Amino acid sequence: MDIGQITNLMRGGIFQVLVLTAPVLGIALIIGLIVALFQATTSIQEQTLTFLPKLLCIFGTLALLGGWMFSELRDYTIHLFQQIAGM
Repeated sequence: MDIGQITNLMRGGIFQVLVLTAPVLGIALIIGLIVALFQATTSIQEQTLTFLPKLLCIFGTLALLGGWMFSELRDYTIHLFQQIAGM
């Protein structure tokens, strides 16, 4: 195994992590901004107010995109095992 193969494995792994976490983190960011704007306009500075909407949206996103995330991870794992067999 040379340095090029190791680099490709690392690049592929990091890319998969970014692709699989981007929807969840994006939704959490958007909901956080909306709640922050709501708190700023109403002068409600309750710290626990941001937790529940983010949690519900993250669970909703995982429920909607969980099948896609699992299939992407499965395909990547199969690809890794095929590369191991080829070494």
